[in-house]
Amino acid sequence: MKQSDRYLKIVEWSKEDQCYVGTCPGLMLGGIHGDNEAKVYKDLCQTVEEWIDIYQEDGEPLPAATAGKEYSGKFVVRVGKELHKALAVDALRYGESLNSFCVHVLREERAQYGKNERQQRISGRARPSRKR
Repeated sequence: MKQSDRYLKIVEWSKEDQCYVGTCPGLMLGGIHGDNEAKVYKDLCQTVEEWIDIYQEDGEPLPAATAGKEYSGKFVVRVGKELHKALAVDALRYGESLNSFCVHVLREERAQYGKNERQQRISGRARPSRKR
């Protein structure tokens, strides 16, 4: 297994950019852009290898792996007292537990997230700064 296999690589169509965008969250900023999905993936894989080389040359530890990661299904979110209260009241209105209500809201918002405003992507191959 190569070091780069430890990192999730995503290629998706961007309506905003009108091209495919390849990213490797957790390892590199920005993305690889192009009209050919397979070429974007190939270029992304090469760029991930280059980032790993840079980390190693600089003596920096590699970020935690993102591919094949297992998730427990639980996480803690601090929302503040007022939002906690508002969510609890809304859950009561819908006859749901706070947990079920929040899962429903998160699923709904996740489906809508980014449809109107996409995160601005950095084009090119931004690299970590060298310490020399």
